[in-house]
Amino acid sequence: MAKNINKINMIENYNAFEKLDLNNARNENETREEYKKRQKQNKQALKIYNTVGREQFQQLFPEGITYEMFESVQPTKEEIEKSDEKLGEAK
Repeated sequence: MAKNINKINMIENYNAFEKLDLNNARNENETREEYKKRQKQNKQALKIYNTVGREQFQQLFPEGITYEMFESVQPTKEEIEKSDEKLGEAK
């Protein structure tokens, strides 16, 4: 019974976007590039949330979502250039 109460409290207190800055305004010490990147990441996070729903999102991200999660997903310039080179070699 205590486990169920703790689980219910965890679900009620869950804030998926607590670690994200969802403010549309650019911060004082934020460059334009950083601002655009943050806005893009916010849009991606909200799209995932709206697609899968609150409960599924909580199962995917029990601690909430952070900007660091986006860093590992996006390819670097070097990776993009290497894949372009490989595509060019196939011709």
